[in-house]
Amino acid sequence: MKKLVVGNWKMHGSRASNAELIKGLLEADLAATAPRADVAVCPPVVFLADVAEALKGSAIGFGAQDLSVQAQGAYTGEVSGPMLREFGARYAIVGHSERRAYHAESDQIVADKAKAALAHGLTPIVCVGETLAEREADQTEVVVTRQLKAVIDALGDQLARIVVAYEPVWAIGTGKTASPDQAQAVHAMLRAQLKAALPQAAAVPLLYGGSVKPDNARELFAQPDIDGGLIGGASLKAADFAAIARAA
Repeated sequence: MKKLVVGNWKMHGSRASNAELIKGLLEADLAATAPRADVAVCPPVVFLADVAEALKGSAIGFGAQDLSVQAQGAYTGEVSGPMLREFGARYAIVGHSERRAYHAESDQIVADKAKAALAHGLTPIVCVGETLAEREADQTEVVVTRQLKAVIDALGDQLARIVVAYEPVWAIGTGKTASPDQAQAVHAMLRAQLKAALPQAAAVPLLYGGSVKPDNARELFAQPDIDGGLIGGASLKAADFAAIARAA
């Protein structure tokens, strides 16, 4: 399966720093990875136009960090799928742990957002993951399969069109990383759940996210059910992100 590496810039950047970052990515010539891995970045939505222009004609795609369930209407502060598609976005991250925690997004809202993304020609990157307390209580399987089940139930035969990212909350921005064996175990479980729901969904790309860096990316991506990464902090440094993309 072709790998996928996506950079989630979160709420970082400026027009000047973004231009410098993209310049570094373009100079890294990630087109050479194209036969083996797709690469994309997800900037804050206010920078989408700049990023779209800067990446035009390159091998690097782009997407959004979130989207509205609604297509249009009186929803102040929201950004819809059709708006994102108009700028040429390919992906939309849904259900990131920060959205679940800080914006009280339920499993059902995440599933509805995934459905909205697909309806408007975007590939949803559905995030699932457990907190440290849940892992220590041996609840990892219960939590991540519950989160994914909501999406499975909402999408039906469209399930094979998504990307899933396993991001253990305890490893995001903490410097801690799930070991390759820990990450593989959860990815294998998610793969089995997808396949049981829809046989062709066994080919859904499964990404790992959580303090992925150049020095651990190759070992993580070598696991049989890890198809790439959703990269946070390291995606803000062109050299690091390019190294991770090459590791894929």
